[in-house]
Amino acid sequence: MGQTVQVHAPQAGKRKSLIHSRAGFALLIAALLVLTLISVGIAVSIGQVGIPLTESYRILWYKLTGFQWGATPVEAGSFTDIIWQIRFPRVLMAMFIGAGLALCGAVMQAAVQNPLADPYILGISSGASLGATFAILIGFGAAGWLGQTGVAFWAFAGAMGASLLVLALAGIRGKMTSVKLVLAGMVINALCTAFSNFIIYFANNAEGIKTVTFWTMGSLAASGWNKLPLIATVVLAGILFFLLQSRVLNTMLLGDEAAVTLGINLSVFRRIYMLLTALVTGVMVASCGMIGFVGLIIPHIVRGLVGSDHRKVMPVSILFGSLFLIWTDVIARSLISSVELPIGIITAMIGAPMFMYMLVKKGYGFGGK
Repeated sequence: MGQTVQVHAPQAGKRKSLIHSRAGFALLIAALLVLTLISVGIAVSIGQVGIPLTESYRILWYKLTGFQWGATPVEAGSFTDIIWQIRFPRVLMAMFIGAGLALCGAVMQAAVQNPLADPYILGISSGASLGATFAILIGFGAAGWLGQTGVAFWAFAGAMGASLLVLALAGIRGKMTSVKLVLAGMVINALCTAFSNFIIYFANNAEGIKTVTFWTMGSLAASGWNKLPLIATVVLAGILFFLLQSRVLNTMLLGDEAAVTLGINLSVFRRIYMLLTALVTGVMVASCGMIGFVGLIIPHIVRGLVGSDHRKVMPVSILFGSLFLIWTDVIARSLISSVELPIGIITAMIGAPMFMYMLVKKGYGFGGK
């Protein structure tokens, strides 16, 4: 069974991949790791207060290892608090969010056998938006009984509630299929969006409506050390789990009928994967709002590089997603002087034209189908 899965899915992708050999794949992973390390240093140096790159690395090295580098003591520097308390947590948040969105996008596209799928296909975006709108405009937000975590709690509750409704709807009258999942997601998305608009229409709260609008665009401005442990734990747990699921994900590309002949019940795995990706995405959305196109375009780009074998797609997508969101956040906070744009605007402005180009010029799906 393992040999069949490992042969068919990768071979299908070889026609469209640029990197075939193990050495080339290892070199790509190494290059992405190096680029990520370099990008972290550059990202913490850029902002309203410009910081020399060498000073940024000195501060990070001292804070992470406890060793001094250079003649001037780091603690005496005026840039330490800016980098360690403000910028570095934000860059780490961008890394984890980018990795998580790219990971969930790759899994979703394999699970529903649709290269147009993204982490929000299960109604997660509309469910989270409904929860956040309810919290901000009806009163269970920052001033509510949950304190500062009110909006995040209700956004997560909305995301998970919508996802569970989609799974329940897709499982009615027979086994869950990829087509039923997509259709159920569209229905729940429309329903949650309608309720969100209903609340906004009758709310007499201009400031709250502005807050809802900004939240739906996504932002990393509220990143801090207090938010990182939960995000890091959930995303890393998802990464570790799905890196071990490459064989099943490859089987999903072959379809349900082929999976039956291999003795794999894709319906069970699909349900598990959807719940886990909904959990990971729900936590991310609750922390930073909705950031679109990352989970949609990153797996496309990666499959063009390494093919459709998820043993390669998953690790490269994770690193590529982290790198992409680090630089997207840099653009969002430095494009216009003294103004920070919502990061979702930048990802859409980059992602939409890139996705249209791939559809027109390449036109590939999974493994060149």
